[in-house]
Amino acid sequence: MSKEKVMEVCSAAIQPAGIILLVTGAGGVFKQVLVDSGVGPALGNALIGAGLPIAVACFVLSAAVRVIQGSATVACLTTVGLVMPVIGELGYSGAQMAALSVCIAGGSIVLSHVNDSGFWLFGKFTGATEAQTLKTWSVMETILGTTGAVVG
Repeated sequence: MSKEKVMEVCSAAIQPAGIILLVTGAGGVFKQVLVDSGVGPALGNALIGAGLPIAVACFVLSAAVRVIQGSATVACLTTVGLVMPVIGELGYSGAQMAALSVCIAGGSIVLSHVNDSGFWLFGKFTGATEAQTLKTWSVMETILGTTGAVVG
């Protein structure tokens, strides 16, 4: 195989991953901006102080971080970092902490859109347009995350 053909094959294989890496990296940077600027803790304290049940507050906070920056992983880690000081003082059992973890995880996958690497991964590898991905992937993720949080 010629050098040009190898480069062509490699470029075609790497191209779909490029946007995914870019979006994921940008999400991680944005998470750190939220934490360093104080916006993240302020949002966490506002939701916790709003009188919502702690499970609902965890779900909503995780969903808000997810929608803002795109990564489910970053949304989970950010939410846990923001609510642990409050949750730690409540003395919850292991089962209660597990239920809160499910609520955080459920919130972290709702409303997937163009700033989510999973959105692009699904769209690129299935050949779906952005509109089709919003109508399928995004709706499926929202149903899955909400159902998980309700059951948890």
